Amino acid sequence: MATSDRFRARRPAALLALAALAGLAAACTQLKRCSYEGFGRDAWQQPERVVEALALEPGARVADLGSGGGYFTFRLARAVPAGRVYAVDVDTDLNAYVAGRAQEEGLTNVQVVLAEYADPKLPEPVDLVFTSNTYHHLEDRTRYFTNAKQYLRPGGRVAILELSEAPSWFLPSHTTSAETIRSEMEAAGYRFVEVHDFLERQHFLVFSVD
Repeated sequence: MATSDRFRARRPAALLALAALAGLAAACTQLKRCSYEGFGRDAWQQPERVVEALALEPGARVADLGSGGGYFTFRLARAVPAGRVYAVDVDTDLNAYVAGRAQEEGLTNVQVVLAEYADPKLPEPVDLVFTSNTYHHLEDRTRYFTNAKQYLRPGGRVAILELSEAPSWFLPSHTTSAETIRSEMEAAGYRFVEVHDFLERQHFLVFSVD
């Protein structure tokens, strides 16, 4: 068999292998999204009410820190049609998913940012740093948010939603008490502004830099 014939014979198998790899990558991304978002999240998360409570101006700049699959990113983007939302995550697959979905939905005010574990790497200061169920993943939180002040505009805010109870028995570390959050944020130089108490599973605390 000639070399070209052998190549043509192997080509369908190679294409099938590439398709399988692409499908596996998509499945992995979907699995990661599910692990972040869970099932039936809308019922207990009340995302529309959360975004409403933030009282964002239409032209605000927002960083969704630990954006994952964009659960809050797209809702925030619709709340600031004349502004911008930075979907900040260290996961390249999820960032690619968010970027693709933003393009599909015509949300031109969404921009993904590949962060570092110790630095959100925002391209400009923002009015709000928003984070949901990400706080416990940060190793040195006081240092992290001390550094993050450079990414906030004067009077900028940080809104932290953090689980108040473990989502399951094998994830006990995925919580942080409200007292710990407030103590660490104040140590980082932030002023406590308010707490929203309408979420059953999460703390919802807001801080500011003046």
